[in-house]
Amino acid sequence: MNPAEQGRVAVIGAGPAGLSAAEALAARGAAVDVYDAMPSVGRKFLLAGIGGLNLTHSEPYADFVGRYGARRAEIDALLRGFDADALRAWAGDLGVETFVGSSGRVFPREMKAAPLLRAWLVRLRAAGVRIHVRHRWLGWSEDGGLRFAAPDGETQARPDAVVLALGGGSWKKLGSDGAWWPWLAEKGVALAPLKPANCGFDAAWSAYFAEKFAGEPVKSVGLRMRCADGRAFERVGEFVITAGGVEGSLIYACSALLRDEIELRGEAVCHLDLMPAWDEAKVLAEVSHPRGSRSLSSHLQSRLGLKGARAGLLRECLDREAFQDPRRLAAAIKRLPLRLVAPRPIDEAISTAGGVYFEALDARQMLAALPGVFCAGEMLDWEAPTGGYLLTACFASGRAAGLGAADWLAARRG
Repeated sequence: MNPAEQGRVAVIGAGPAGLSAAEALAARGAAVDVYDAMPSVGRKFLLAGIGGLNLTHSEPYADFVGRYGARRAEIDALLRGFDADALRAWAGDLGVETFVGSSGRVFPREMKAAPLLRAWLVRLRAAGVRIHVRHRWLGWSEDGGLRFAAPDGETQARPDAVVLALGGGSWKKLGSDGAWWPWLAEKGVALAPLKPANCGFDAAWSAYFAEKFAGEPVKSVGLRMRCADGRAFERVGEFVITAGGVEGSLIYACSALLRDEIELRGEAVCHLDLMPAWDEAKVLAEVSHPRGSRSLSSHLQSRLGLKGARAGLLRECLDREAFQDPRRLAAAIKRLPLRLVAPRPIDEAISTAGGVYFEALDARQMLAALPGVFCAGEMLDWEAPTGGYLLTACFASGRAAGLGAADWLAARRG
């Protein structure tokens, strides 16, 4: 059967979610046109893979799905159709072998995103998918057509169904600018405000501390956080001091709690364990050891190995009197309060929370307010930490939206 007889579908957004939707639709016989505002597809995907593409994670499924927090149930439904193992198998079918790193993260053997994307585009084009770059979606015309700003001027498309996979609001230069938000709001779609996720935070550093330690990593420290709503976080990892605050993997992992606490209370206080391998009694014993003529800084470095940014944080976050009291000092080394006052701007974030509420979608991921329009990827209201969780859910939701659109078209044909 001619693909046009199965229905013509416009997929807007050529990241992992959009391309996954296109692949699922083409496999079901639809004629698919993919539109993207950028000069080439998968720009954010490629940039994310520069340091080694973290495709997914190998941890047990129950732990994996737990990373999606409040939207665990909704993401679970998507992952049941395309989970981490399915993603690895899919990459293998494209000729891209994957391996599990020491942290459990899954990477392509070549560590790069480009070979996978190239192989994927070859498969999509062979399946008849047409890709239109430099086509920025401008919303709908008065008579329901899709408006695009194209190289030769404004153009319109009138497909039988639409899959929106436009990303969130971070990394505008790569195409995820959140410009779609007011257009969907005007159509009566229930939306949550876009917020930064996996982001850095501002702290009120002294000028001395900021100048001396900006750019310095803080390694092998614990971070504990408990929110007013009962959510808690505890992990050992590392982060980086910035001129205005903190960023890095340990901070990103806790960013949802920090952001929400700041929104509720105006600030968030988490606690750092500068010596996570030692209990407080051992720390107290070393702090209390006679230091003779040595300075306290030399004493802490000699007895505990506290130096550099970790020692600087202790000085920055603790009052002077505490350094004269061994018990207070030992307690602070194990539970140093770090006060954060604001998340960094959304365009600096790795990803975003907020977007289309799942409650605005039916089981096929079609918008109740806009029949024939389906949504996928980061423009949905969910978030997850880095570590392959973001990508896996984008692939899964894109595939689900594509299959949902195909089912809807088939039902219309009777």
